[in-house]
Amino acid sequence: MASADPAYKDYRISVPPEFENIFSHFYFAENNSEKAVTKTLLPTYQTILLFCFGESASMTTKEKTTITVDKCLVFGPIRHAFDYTLPAKTSILVSTFKDDAFYRFFGTAMTAKNTAVSPDELLTENCFTELYHQLTKISTAREQVQHILDFCRPYLQSQDITSRLLSSFKNENLSPIKTIAEKINQSERNIQLKHKEQFGYSSKEITRYNRFLKAIQLIEKEIENQKKIEWFTVIDVCSYYDQSQLIHDFKHFLNISPSQYLKFQQDICNPKS
Repeated sequence: MASADPAYKDYRISVPPEFENIFSHFYFAENNSEKAVTKTLLPTYQTILLFCFGESASMTTKEKTTITVDKCLVFGPIRHAFDYTLPAKTSILVSTFKDDAFYRFFGTAMTAKNTAVSPDELLTENCFTELYHQLTKISTAREQVQHILDFCRPYLQSQDITSRLLSSFKNENLSPIKTIAEKINQSERNIQLKHKEQFGYSSKEITRYNRFLKAIQLIEKEIENQKKIEWFTVIDVCSYYDQSQLIHDFKHFLNISPSQYLKFQQDICNPKS
């Protein structure tokens, strides 16, 4: 998302094909102004690894819990929008894990009960603290990303067939759990448990989120084209039952109404746009 403040810049960094099933992208933001800047990040249902350079950044959750980021932190899966604040002369670099990639890296998936930890605690060694200090000596964000990718290679586990089928399932009209269970001759319960264990969230959760994300993308497209938002078109295209269900999803994921989203949209970052 382009910022109206020239002293604040943020952008996405794509990953090479070798890592496309590990990271969706990297996100860099830098505040070169003399005062702190606060933005809202949309939910992504991804787990992030965040590096902070400069003063400590902070994140405030839907429950009004503030999490301070000193050097590096693992956070997620991001089920709800949160505010993040960058102090003056501070930057962040964010790795966004894709599907079951966090599980393949750390051997466990983050859950709602354990949403923010030091990555060193997950590996029981101080390699991420060392990685952080290495990154502080690299001058550009793109070079830092390459360094992180090189660091990741020895830790990554192979993706099993069930997770691969879950990650690549695209048919909106079919249940991924039921379809894959029949395909590999396992019970639906087994597939549900594996999804939760390796992705960190249920198939039902991600289906609801994808419907909401589709609505957000449609709204953003209309804003970009300077068109009036036709809410009943959004409801129909995104398969909502009615307007109240759409409003309920805005409240659930963003804690604001659709009209409030339009009002504050310039301060909301959509990392998947």
